[in-house]
Amino acid sequence: MFYVYVLKSERDGRLYTGYTTDLRRRFSEHNKKLSQSTKYRTPFELLYYEAYRPQIDAKLREKRLKLSAGARTALKRRLTNSVR
Repeated sequence: MFYVYVLKSERDGRLYTGYTTDLRRRFSEHNKKLSQSTKYRTPFELLYYEAYRPQIDAKLREKRLKLSAGARTALKRRLTNSVR
């Protein structure tokens, strides 16, 4: 399985979107400052994830969430009480 996930930085409140095959490991790496792109924004909380069988579907969803304001807005509406 491939997972698309959204993390929220407890430091600055910003969101980070990524994809992985091992969600627990990747979440741990982010919080242990092992990821260059997020190491200055720790700690994180896992807000949301989706599971996909084909890798291409996960990659396309991650790309949509990162590049499309409409996709991000729709997800934020879904997570109204989590994202402020």
